[in-house]
Amino acid sequence: MADIFISEYQNYPLVSVYIDDKLSFLSLVRESDLGSVYLCRVDNILDNLQSAFVRFGDGKIGYVPFKSILPSCVANRSISSSKELRQGDEILLQVDTEEIKLKKAKLTSHISVSGQYSVITLGRRGVGASLKLSEDVRSLLIAEIKKEYPALLSEYSNALSEAGFGVIIRTESAELPIEEAVPLIIADIRFSLNELEKLLTEGKKRSLYSCIKKSKMGDIDEHILRAKNFLKSREITDYKVINKSVVYSIKQDIEKLLHNKVWLKSGGFLIIEQLESFNAIDVNSGKAIDKKKDSFLKINYEAADEIFRQIRLRNLSGMILIDFINMKSKEDTDKLCSYVKTLARKETVHTEFIDITGLGIIELTRNKNDKTLKEVLQNNTDTVDKP
Repeated sequence: MADIFISEYQNYPLVSVYIDDKLSFLSLVRESDLGSVYLCRVDNILDNLQSAFVRFGDGKIGYVPFKSILPSCVANRSISSSKELRQGDEILLQVDTEEIKLKKAKLTSHISVSGQYSVITLGRRGVGASLKLSEDVRSLLIAEIKKEYPALLSEYSNALSEAGFGVIIRTESAELPIEEAVPLIIADIRFSLNELEKLLTEGKKRSLYSCIKKSKMGDIDEHILRAKNFLKSREITDYKVINKSVVYSIKQDIEKLLHNKVWLKSGGFLIIEQLESFNAIDVNSGKAIDKKKDSFLKINYEAADEIFRQIRLRNLSGMILIDFINMKSKEDTDKLCSYVKTLARKETVHTEFIDITGLGIIELTRNKNDKTLKEVLQNNTDTVDKP
């Protein structure tokens, strides 16, 4: 049993998913610059940091690494290399990472445009596909799109000032009948390329600091689509979308996500620490008293399920280090690693199993797609960690 609820929390529109009455997906709808494209002004060049500080929007300041600057995105003059960039230049940039605490927003001229079945990125090269696609479908689609890719590169070369573009085939392509997939994906790529061409052409004519393309983060339909994609990744097709001003227990469920201690049904518990450079999760046996041979493996399996739920709901990203309960059996450790890899593949935000260290700590990385829940709510809640 699954439902998508559209409600509110602390004046934020909220999209949540409950599976068997358990909160499994959460997305706060808010205005955000993430993904927005601006005509920016270069304020300062920092050669020692290989970056430039830029001003955009309503007095906002961010930075762009030299390696993320394409000459084709400079609007006020022609340059052949990012090394020629100077103070006062006007440049089209997309917000790659929002401002967080003392960290300035990070921008890039590798501008991405998403279609229904593909994502194109200016200045990249080659064809790839979502790892969520089955290996057979993924290999087939990459091979077929690669056949069309050189012709598209040539066709749009002038429009993109010879910057080129890269293609990623999205997970949604899996829904297409295989005989129709390639022409539909090519049409989708063309649509996005035309959008990118229009963005570059019109963006360079706009007044300084203008927003050329607005982020979709404030569009509730985008968040509902994310919720549906999440259910699809769980192979759940039978669900309802319910508009409800108040969802029973949502306040309590969200407040639990701001605590660092999470209890498991077995009596074990997790300690979750969100640090500046990484996230650390510790699994403890706690009150679990089952002394059977495989009890620690069972607790670790239960912990793994809950860890991925917590990562998703808290929207943790970057490096995630997990210290599971130590197990003497290498076979059990291998089983746990395999299970964690399986859970990672199910996530709609790309999550990758990196390694298990000599000390038994599992390393994951998760792509950043927004601020963490704690960062979004830190100025809107008095909830603090409790034992």
